[in-house]
Amino acid sequence: MTDIKAIDKEYVANTYARFPVQLVSGKGSVVLDENGKEYIDMGSGIGVTAFGIADEEWKAAVIGQLNKLQHMSNLYYTEPCAKLAQMLCEKTGMKKVFFCNSGGEANECAIKAARKYAAEKKGADYFTIVTLWNSFHGRTLTTLAATGQEHYHELFQPLTPGFVHAPANDIEAVKAAALENKAAAVMIECIQGEGGVIALDKDFVKGVAEFCAAEDILLIVDEVQTGNGRTGKLYAYMNYGVQPDLVSTAKGIGGGLPLGACLFGEKTQSVLGFGDHGSTFGGNPVSCAGALSILGRIDDKLLAQVKEKGDYVFSALQGAEGVESVSGMGLMIGVKTVKPAGDVVKACLEQGVLCLTAKDKVRLLPALNIPMETLQKAVEVIKAACK
Repeated sequence: MTDIKAIDKEYVANTYARFPVQLVSGKGSVVLDENGKEYIDMGSGIGVTAFGIADEEWKAAVIGQLNKLQHMSNLYYTEPCAKLAQMLCEKTGMKKVFFCNSGGEANECAIKAARKYAAEKKGADYFTIVTLWNSFHGRTLTTLAATGQEHYHELFQPLTPGFVHAPANDIEAVKAAALENKAAAVMIECIQGEGGVIALDKDFVKGVAEFCAAEDILLIVDEVQTGNGRTGKLYAYMNYGVQPDLVSTAKGIGGGLPLGACLFGEKTQSVLGFGDHGSTFGGNPVSCAGALSILGRIDDKLLAQVKEKGDYVFSALQGAEGVESVSGMGLMIGVKTVKPAGDVVKACLEQGVLCLTAKDKVRLLPALNIPMETLQKAVEVIKAACK
């Protein structure tokens, strides 16, 4: 038998601390390893497989498009790209969409658009982007600079200049940072995912939106992890009653294929013109066909189920033995445990449940349509591992 783990160790760049499991197949929220052992997937590829593994409708859409046209350059029109942009705009009230391949690229696009907007409106010295401490916006040099966590910065100096960080939930600090540094935009995650699954205060988010509108500073909301139904709304900002100028999204939108998008609002819809930005694979017809099948099924009924399942996980784990606190929203959940989070995740793995971590918490991002009985079974394993 081929030793995949040995081949991986020899030839794949050593950037991941992989669990000692080789996954080979699955269906829905259950995956199998090379020995046939079953695992309940409570991570969904870090929030990517929104409707689980080998979803039939998603497969049909992807295979159908593969049989027509797997790729064309953006010099030509393709139907899935256009229809996905239309669906995104109609569901959000945004006006235009730029497609790319990942969350980091979507954030790069938003940053470029914000800087061009501010330069044209106010002058070339208005380029700073204010982000929050404990944020995470990607792994390119620019999105690392945007990320408000110093340990991500240490090995890759110099980072792209023009970013300052303010404390989350401190509106006066955000205002001061934006005004003192001639900000082009304020960029936030409504729930800081990699930072520990911490939801921002609603009054703070509303205050940032009102301040940005008054000062003609753009509001960018990073919905890479929080978007596409994850929080019980299509996008997390919809829980806060604000309307961003730019929205970045990726992960769950493609259902498992690489796809990112930057959505432009009323003020920003015309800021990028011919030649200002581009992507070879952005808007790929196969990825967009898959995304149409995902986005088209994220309706009010599904979102209500996401909230219901999220409420169940919160109620089951809050106050449970070995659990200090539960944070997040919908099916984006962080569990602060008495034991080290890594030990809890390892124990869950041994008992057939795949979980994630975020800082010092166990992180749960199950498929949006995980059956309730499967979710309940996984939660019981997690509770036992926390004791």
